[in-house]
Amino acid sequence: MNIENSDSQPLWRPAPGSLAELRLRAEALMGFTVGELAAALRMEVPQSNLRSKGFIGQLVERALGADPKAGPRPDFVDLGVELKTIPVNPEGKPTETTFCCSIKMAQADRERWEESRLRLRLQRVLWVPVESARLASLGERRIGRAVLWSPTFEQSALLRSDWEDLMGAIGSGRGGTLTAREGEVLHVRPKAANASVRTMAPGGEGVQLTLPLGFYLRTSFTGAILVKGSNVGLAASVAGD
Repeated sequence: MNIENSDSQPLWRPAPGSLAELRLRAEALMGFTVGELAAALRMEVPQSNLRSKGFIGQLVERALGADPKAGPRPDFVDLGVELKTIPVNPEGKPTETTFCCSIKMAQADRERWEESRLRLRLQRVLWVPVESARLASLGERRIGRAVLWSPTFEQSALLRSDWEDLMGAIGSGRGGTLTAREGEVLHVRPKAANASVRTMAPGGEGVQLTLPLGFYLRTSFTGAILVKGSNVGLAASVAGD
C-alpha cells in the first residue's frame, strides 16, 4: 500500500469507486501492523487505553476511504458496505462480540425488520480481522485477511428471528429485563456513555425511562463468517510477511 506523504496532516483516502477496488484496498492491508498503518496515514498511535478505544476502526476507515459522515448509513455509502474491524486470536476466532447498531427504543413496538437499522447495516459487511489486545500491544497488532460478506438465506432467517424476538420484548416493555443470554446469534446489551443514561421506551403503562440498548453479534456467528471467508487463522494470513 503506497500513500504519498506531502504534508504533516493525517490522510483520509478517497472513497473506493467499486467493490473490486474496496477488495483490493482491504487485501493490501493484510500483514500490516497498526503502527505501520498509522505511520503511513500520519496518525499517532494512542498510548493510553482510554484514547485507544475505537482507534483501529478509525484507522482502517481512513485507509479504505470510508465515509466519515455516513452516520446511520453503511460506512461505504455508495457501495452499501458496512466496515467492521474484529479482534481475533491466533486461530482467527473472534475474541469478543461485535456491536452492530443502537436500538431505537421508543419505536420498538412499531419497527419492521425490512426497514430496520440492523438489516441495513448487515446487508453487506467488510470484516477486517486484527490481532486481539491479548496478543500484542496496540501498535504491534497485525491486520489479517479481510472478508466481504453478505448474509445467506439461513443467516438472514436467524438474524430476523432474533431481531423480532428481542424487539418484541422491548416493544412490550420488557427491555429492562433482557439479558445477553437471550438470542441465538444476536443479543442486546446496554449501549450508553455511562450507567446513568436513560432513554424512552414502551412500558406497561405507556412510556418509561430505561437503559439504551444495542445489538451485538455473537462470536459463534462472526467466527463462522471468517472461516467461510477463508480466514483460516491470523498466523496463516500474514505468513511470508
